[in-house]
Amino acid sequence: MSHLENHPVLLLVSRHAKAGHESEFELLMTEFIATAEAFPGCLGTQIVRPGEEVGVEDTLYHALMAFDDDASLKGWQNSPERTAGLATIAPYIEGVAMVRGIAGLAHWFQPQLSVKSGQPPRWKVAVVTWLGIFPIVYLLFLLLGDFLSPWSLLPRIFLLTILVVAIMTWGVAPQLTKLLKSWLYPATPPKQ
Repeated sequence: MSHLENHPVLLLVSRHAKAGHESEFELLMTEFIATAEAFPGCLGTQIVRPGEEVGVEDTLYHALMAFDDDASLKGWQNSPERTAGLATIAPYIEGVAMVRGIAGLAHWFQPQLSVKSGQPPRWKVAVVTWLGIFPIVYLLFLLLGDFLSPWSLLPRIFLLTILVVAIMTWGVAPQLTKLLKSWLYPATPPKQ
């Protein structure tokens, strides 16, 4: 087993719903996602509907599923529950699903489909991640420090990490990625 197989993995599946059948598709996708969440090794799921991501014109539905390791993901992909769910949803899907496996924090730095470049180097991902997390943590301590001071350590860390992840995922990381796009994804790859 390789080193990467022991780490959580993300699966991003993007689909078009058939025009006029969006409500049926959403209902069945909600059921499908609930089935995935109950599957052994699933760490969580999220559906992003068209228009939910601010500033992005997107007609796709995106389902993000996290599994504790590659074996759990493969177990889900080969499961009868997944096969049955896909068969139920199939009449309401238009075109082919786009499926991407994503490791670690890389989902924050996925290039848009129109971009031909690959993933940025890990050191750039680390720098941009730190640039986002540092000010968030600092501001949260300034804003919530007095309020949280009577709390014990574990609940404070629990709340702060939830806030940091939410703010990074839906606010700061997409903006930093846009702002630093030319640095993260140079037009011509550097010579090695």
